[in-house]
Amino acid sequence: MTVNEASTRSPSTRSLASHGSRAPVAPQSPGSPAADGSAVGSLALGRAAQELDLKRGELDLAVQLGHIRTTPGASGGPPRIDRQEVDRLCRAEGFPDALRERVRTVGTVEGARRIAISPARFTRLARTGHFIPIRFYLNRYRAVVWLYLAEELSEFALANPTLLSGRTPPALRTMLDTGQDRRARNWRGRRLGLLLRRTEDAWERAAAIASVLDPVTVAEVVPDPYERSHLRVLRPELVPGRPESQAGREVVERLLLADHPDEILWHRVSLAQALREARDLRPAPRPAAKTDTECGGEAVPRRPRLMPVRRSPPGRGLLRRLRIRRAGPVG
Repeated sequence: MTVNEASTRSPSTRSLASHGSRAPVAPQSPGSPAADGSAVGSLALGRAAQELDLKRGELDLAVQLGHIRTTPGASGGPPRIDRQEVDRLCRAEGFPDALRERVRTVGTVEGARRIAISPARFTRLARTGHFIPIRFYLNRYRAVVWLYLAEELSEFALANPTLLSGRTPPALRTMLDTGQDRRARNWRGRRLGLLLRRTEDAWERAAAIASVLDPVTVAEVVPDPYERSHLRVLRPELVPGRPESQAGREVVERLLLADHPDEILWHRVSLAQALREARDLRPAPRPAAKTDTECGGEAVPRRPRLMPVRRSPPGRGLLRRLRIRRAGPVG
C-alpha cells in the first residue's frame, strides 16, 4: 500500500456560539434530575464543545488525551461533561487558546514548517518513529494523511536539535532503505494505550487489545466462542467513522490491524494476559440452559435432543458381503 501524506485539511467554520455569548442554563436544585435523566449540571459533548469554543473533533481529542474529564451517560448513553469541569477549564490561564493549542493537529507540510525542516526530512523522521501520529484520514485519492500534535513536535525539536539538520544517521538510513514505516504501528499503539487508560474493566481491556488483531489470531488466543462473542460486543471503535467506498474501507482496515510479527506477538501475549484477568473477574456471558418443568414444578435441565442414527437391519450387511464372496469374481 502506498502511503502518502499531504497537508492538513482546511479547518471547518467555527461554531457561531462564542465564549462570550453562552446560552443561559436553567437553574436546578441539587439532586434533581435533568430533563433527559442525566446528572444535574452535566452537558452533552456538543454543548460542551460550544461552551469551550472547540470544534467537536478537538473536544473528542481532548477527552482522549485526558485533558477533559467525562462522566458516564445515563442508562449507558454517550458520556457527558460536568458543569464544574467546564467551569474549571474556562477559568484556566490562557483560555481558550491554550486549550485549543494542546489539541492542535498538523500534517506534514505545516508540521515541517513549525520545526523549521523540509517536508522530506519530516517524513523520514515520521517513518522511523520519531513522530507518533495522533490521527489520520483519507484524502480524495484514498491516500493516508497522518496528523500529529503540534505541541509534541515543538517539544521534539527542542529535545533533539541534532536530528533536524545535517546528514541522516546511518541507523535511520538503514531503516529507510529497507522500507520500514512505523507510522501506522505507532498510531495503533498510541490509540490502544488511550483506550486502555480509559477503562479498568478487564473484559473491556481485553476487547480493546483484540481490536488490533485479525479474527484468526483472536480465535487462536481465545478458543471459546462465547468469550470471542463477548469481546466483539465490547470492542471499541479505533476510528470514529469509516469511508463510504469499499476501497477506502479496505485501506482503513489495513491500518487498524497489527501487521508486523513482533507487534502481533506483543498483542497476542497482552491479550492472553488480559483474558486471564478477565476470567478471574467474571466469566463471559453464556446462553442459559433450557429447562422443562417436571416433578411438581421443579425446573429440571432439558436433555439435549439427539438425532437418530440410521442403522441397517441386523445381519443384512453381513449377508450381502457373504453372498459377494461366494459368488466370486465375474468373468
